[in-house]
Order: sequence, then C-alpha cells, then structure tokens
Amino acid sequence: MSNPIYLALDLPRLDAAEALARKVKGHIGGIKLGMEFFYAHGHHGVHEIAKIGLPIFLDLKLHDIPNTVASAMQAIHVLEPAIVTIHASGGRAMMEDAKAAAGEHCKVVGVTVLTSLDDDDLTAVGVGGTAHDQAMRLADLAHSAGLDGIVCSGQEVGSVHRQWKDGFFVVPGLRLPESKQGDQKRIVTPRAARDAGASVLVIGRPISRAEDPVAAARAIEATL
Repeated sequence: MSNPIYLALDLPRLDAAEALARKVKGHIGGIKLGMEFFYAHGHHGVHEIAKIGLPIFLDLKLHDIPNTVASAMQAIHVLEPAIVTIHASGGRAMMEDAKAAAGEHCKVVGVTVLTSLDDDDLTAVGVGGTAHDQAMRLADLAHSAGLDGIVCSGQEVGSVHRQWKDGFFVVPGLRLPESKQGDQKRIVTPRAARDAGASVLVIGRPISRAEDPVAAARAIEATL
C-alpha cells in the first residue's frame, strides 16, 4: 500500500464530509466511514463518498450472534468495501461466519481493544490482565478464525506483527506529538505505528479538525 493513511470521515453532514475528502484525497490512501457516518447516511452516503475514487473502509464493528453478523456482511456486499471491522470478542464462530459471508476482495479485521480503553477500564468490565494481554489473546483468536487481520493500538501492533507476519493491521488512535489526546488513551505517532508493522493508519481529528486539513494531511504523510 503506497499510502497507508485512511481518513476517518465521521462528519455529520454528507456535503461537508465529501468536500473534506476531495480536498485531501491526494494525501491519503483511503477513507474510513464509521458508525456515525453510516447511521446518518446509510448506503447512499457510502456510494457518494465512493465516487471520490478511494478505497472505502467500513468501520461498523459488527458484534452479534454469528447468523446476524453474516447477514449484515451480505447486506453490505453492494457497497464493495475494501475493509470491514467486526468485534473479535464476538468469538470464533462469529468471526468465521463473518469472513465466509464477506465479499471476495474485502478484508475482514477484528477489533481487539478500543484505543479509548486502558487496563483499569478492562478490569471494570471483568477482563483480566492488561490491554496488551487482551489484544494479544484476541489477535490469536482472530488469526485462528481466518480473519485477514485485526484492529489494535500502536502499542500492541509490534507484538502482534511478530507473531502474525502476514497479518493486516489497522491502527487507530494516532496523534502527532503536538496534537491533543482527546478521548484516546493508548496512542502513538503515525510513524511509530507504521514502523511497528501497521498496514493502515486511521487518522481523524488531526486532519479533519485542523485549520488547514490539506497541510495537516501533507505533514503526516511526510513523516511516513
């Protein structure tokens, strides 16, 4: 992949989202559309953004019983996404069925531990061990279930990459040294994540909320 940057385009207005994507398209490799965008604009919104000509990453984090997740995957075939996320914590059967139901050219990746969570958050919901431990456990499960890769923080991607050499690794929660952390807890820089083995770098606010999004995207691209 020549440019691993995927812009997280979670703006509430379709026209504003499309305008931003067209503005920075020369400095990104794809577009990530998450729940906020998909719930607001649905298939129509995805089709409109796809007209820009960049790969589409549907970050829907599907998580339900295996049959329901498989049916959801089949329902988005027409959108021809390059990447779709499911929750690895949904279990082996759910992941196997999701992958089997996905389009031929769609990478299915399992979300391990959200980058907004830390060790204390996991303890509070009954998960033993550290965020790193849990990410590694779920990465092993996703690998054995036949997924293409996982979503994890930049703090775990190096360890996962050493065990899963040909995996496809999506890293969100990225910030430049001068950026505000926001609601992210386990963050690294885009360059550090890339050097550790990230396949895709998901970057949102450092570009979308910059005074000059094009300059911000260009500056991030220049660090890689």
